[in-house]
Amino acid sequence: MNGLSDVEALARSRLRSMRTTLGYSLDELAERTNLSPSTISRVETGKRALSLDVLVPLANALQVSLDVLLEVPTDDDVVIRPVAHSSGTRTTWTLSRPDSRTVAVKMRLEPTDTPPRQRVHPGHDWFLVLEGSVRLWLGDRQVDVGTGEAAEFATMVPHAVTALDGPAELIMVFDRDGQRAHVHQ
Repeated sequence: MNGLSDVEALARSRLRSMRTTLGYSLDELAERTNLSPSTISRVETGKRALSLDVLVPLANALQVSLDVLLEVPTDDDVVIRPVAHSSGTRTTWTLSRPDSRTVAVKMRLEPTDTPPRQRVHPGHDWFLVLEGSVRLWLGDRQVDVGTGEAAEFATMVPHAVTALDGPAELIMVFDRDGQRAHVHQ
């Protein structure tokens, strides 16, 4: 998909598909946009030029951004190429897109003799240990989690994760508050 006509065809197809998926007739969508049903029909069928004066009200009525209508699919919308970021005994690879609601991170922890600094933040965290063993510090509790095991916990409890007896790798999933607390310390 390279040319402008391909992008326009994709946008037209998306408009019609979203309209029908949401169950709007041409008349119903026209009422929501202050456009005529014939204008919307001509936009969908390619008989009217795509322009912002038509696309903006249609996108608003369908509750999508213009990006959603005009985005050209490439492998980049599917494949994520993580980059390692190291800090002390921790290396992280972000596995989700910057605009995702939840954040997935692969984390490699090296053992340390220093007790961890436990943090508190809104939200909920979940992790799966891929390799090694970790200790989950939850306030006064210490919970050991081994390879193939997972943990889920409320993050308003002071918490931290450390490697036990050697390096450990895990996949963590959390919300944006968790990303700020865990990845950007």
